[in-house]
Amino acid sequence: MTKIKKPEDLRSHRWYGAKDMRSFGHRSRTAQMGYHKSDYAGKPVIAIINTWSDINPCHSHFKQRVEEVKRGIWQAGGFPVEMPAISLSEPFQKPTTMLYRNLLAMETEELLRSYPADGCVLMGGCDKTTPALIMGAISMNLPSIFVPAGPMLRGDYKGQFLGSGSDTWKYWAELRAGNINEQDWQEIEDGIARSPGHCMTMGTASTMTSAAEVLGLTLPGAASIPAPDSRHAQMATLTGKRIVEMVWEDLKPCDILTVASFDNAVRTVLALGGSTNSLVHLIAMAKRASIPLTIERFDQLAKDTPVLANLRPSGKYLMEDFYYAGGLRALLSRISALLNLDQLTVNSHTLGTNIKNSKVFNDDVIKTLDNPVLPSGGLAVLKGNIAPNGAVIKPSAMEQSLRKHTGPAVVFNDYNDLSARIDLPDLKIDKDSVIVLLSAGPQGAPGMPEWGQLPIPQKLLKQGVRDMVRISDARMSGTSYGACVLHVTPESHVGGPLALVRDGDLISLDIEARSINVLVSEEEMQKRKAAWTAPSPKFTRGYGTLYLKHIQQADKGCDFDFLEPEDLQTPSGEPEIH
Repeated sequence: MTKIKKPEDLRSHRWYGAKDMRSFGHRSRTAQMGYHKSDYAGKPVIAIINTWSDINPCHSHFKQRVEEVKRGIWQAGGFPVEMPAISLSEPFQKPTTMLYRNLLAMETEELLRSYPADGCVLMGGCDKTTPALIMGAISMNLPSIFVPAGPMLRGDYKGQFLGSGSDTWKYWAELRAGNINEQDWQEIEDGIARSPGHCMTMGTASTMTSAAEVLGLTLPGAASIPAPDSRHAQMATLTGKRIVEMVWEDLKPCDILTVASFDNAVRTVLALGGSTNSLVHLIAMAKRASIPLTIERFDQLAKDTPVLANLRPSGKYLMEDFYYAGGLRALLSRISALLNLDQLTVNSHTLGTNIKNSKVFNDDVIKTLDNPVLPSGGLAVLKGNIAPNGAVIKPSAMEQSLRKHTGPAVVFNDYNDLSARIDLPDLKIDKDSVIVLLSAGPQGAPGMPEWGQLPIPQKLLKQGVRDMVRISDARMSGTSYGACVLHVTPESHVGGPLALVRDGDLISLDIEARSINVLVSEEEMQKRKAAWTAPSPKFTRGYGTLYLKHIQQADKGCDFDFLEPEDLQTPSGEPEIH
């Protein structure tokens, strides 16, 4: 039987309901803002964590959406309180939004802890925002529901649909190869992003909002709706209504999240051909809920999960097409035999109930089980003597001829070295070479930026080369493609064996064997290790110093070590009300 709270059971009652001097101050200051006691007395206070800002195009519609969320909260008998939080704008924030994911997670947790929130609505969508908001909400463990920003509309160029990131890389290569001119490039620039919303390819944004839905943290169908669609506004209002009910029911993230729900999320990411970044984020999210998700689990589930979403960068279509084809629920119905359908979701129904009547309306966008994009292996976890703790690659988005490859290394010491030398005419490199970038990981860059889709040298582009084996301890955009080995751990900057690779060393990649190795003797590697010198720290003050001291490696989710919980069944560290 669902537990129903009484008004005096509300967390906010400690701020507003007591008959003492401090509560007098809370009530009088709320009156100062124009609210009457009847607006909030005995009602759930709902914090709306809004990551809108003027420099985040993915969230540019959130000024309007937050009003629609508030409308739902008011209608359901709640009291909405909008709380702005740091906006992680993927296109603009340098060196990478990943440097600040944990900062937003901390801010979310502390906003919810320190203010009179009974429940919260999390508003996000741009890549790192989704995991950050959810990580903070899990740690605080108040009733929480997520509003995904939604993908933007398809891009347009001379009658062709353009996809965020994927077509940027594609046409940038064609420009560098001399196959299109500056006017073409300008037309692509003008047409590739033409509405509010996050990337409309199956990049990190749609991967993580889809994962959030499968985890049970959004209303059913919420993640697939395009941002400008009126149904997105309706979803925002319905979300506002639902969070009020969740507070009365005391339905919290840790009541929903389980080992099985994270397995469901991983399988969904794989079936979508989702972003490699999902490993880092889902592991961090799971650990906040005391669930031991590992990179090895991704690889286990990849071996029997088909890729069904024919979406760029692995396929042909875009998120708008995906929505019209039935959206995420339709895809889930096709892989339902691989899912645990008994998992609870924020609407108090199971995942199975939520997808029960879903149908696919276009079999070319959402493939059938007997005609998948790939029968399995949307992601692969590799290990070897240069990645003893693991690395990841996306086989669905690479030239299949490179699945087993050996070639000589061409090593770049850091991103600046890469930028300075990659297009030099006398660079000793050919199509069989393996490009290696060092110092691009959590500590080395710092922040583990999306540098992993290393550029192919201009002279090779002009010869028609469009993919090569590339290795780094960086991440890459979920919209990217190519034979890119990523997240090498331990990273080179902390003395991982990737730091010991030299020009000309033969590197062997074998997807089927899940291996990545440098063909150098252990004795030689030990000599190189003895001669290796640790680089200087990238920061000496402020948040950066905190980051460097506490950031974990990619295989551990890149969360701060001091944020790992022992038990999240109940919130800890509640504020004293004096």
